[in-house]
Amino acid sequence: MKLTQKLAAIIAICVLAIGTAVIAGCGSSADSDKKVLRVGMECAYAPFNWAQNDDTNGAVKIADSDQYAMGYDILMAKKIADGMGYKLEIHKMDWDGLIPAVNTGKIDAVIAGMSITDKRKQTVDFSDVYYNASIVALVKKDGKYANAQSVADLNGAIATSQLNTVWYDMIDQIPNADKQPAIDNVPGMIVALTSGKVNVLVLDKPTAMAAVFANPDLKMLDFTGDGAFKVSKEDVEMGIAVKKDNSDLLKKINEQLAKINDDDRNKMMEDAIKVQPLSK
Repeated sequence: MKLTQKLAAIIAICVLAIGTAVIAGCGSSADSDKKVLRVGMECAYAPFNWAQNDDTNGAVKIADSDQYAMGYDILMAKKIADGMGYKLEIHKMDWDGLIPAVNTGKIDAVIAGMSITDKRKQTVDFSDVYYNASIVALVKKDGKYANAQSVADLNGAIATSQLNTVWYDMIDQIPNADKQPAIDNVPGMIVALTSGKVNVLVLDKPTAMAAVFANPDLKMLDFTGDGAFKVSKEDVEMGIAVKKDNSDLLKKINEQLAKINDDDRNKMMEDAIKVQPLSK
């Protein structure tokens, strides 16, 4: 009797193990069958996106890399991919390579704090706006322009910004500006300011907020009214870029964006700024 009971128990365990294996196998198969949303970004543009060494705070592994990507763009990409039922895949690349990559099919979308400009719309299609970012100046707290109240007060500033961005064009609004060559990325811009190579940076508000949060010696100048930088919608409205005529993907992305309200977006940006690498 005991032998029969033992045999029955062993059979039951085997059946359970086989069943579990089948279920686990089904789960893996379902996950592998998911469509992949390949998203490109610099991973060097905090608080929108950056690279880090682990998956802290929900960071996503960067394809073909030991690093992980995190930031507002990652939080947004995860919401979109999850809502679409897609698996998210992040690709790190230089800013100038993002649009060519989406056009050649290397990636499906660019989520990288990219402004929706008429020039860019000639080569890619954009989603609805996923973030609005006003233009500000960044200076040193103890610098020459720390008390500036308007763009006009930045008269004669040695200024720069990032390559191929609307920010760099805004420098032309500063009277008698000594406009320096554009810099490839935001970390390089911050180094130029803190080292004294320039005394003014022109950039968007979230990036400036992140820089100040990480470096208390810096100050953001958020001018208002007539004293502010003159901008158009395309200067401050950011969109997700996809290949021309990829209407199916664009529709799916816009459907997900419509589900994310302004409060959600502001919270995501606040969260990104708090956990950016330089904030620690």
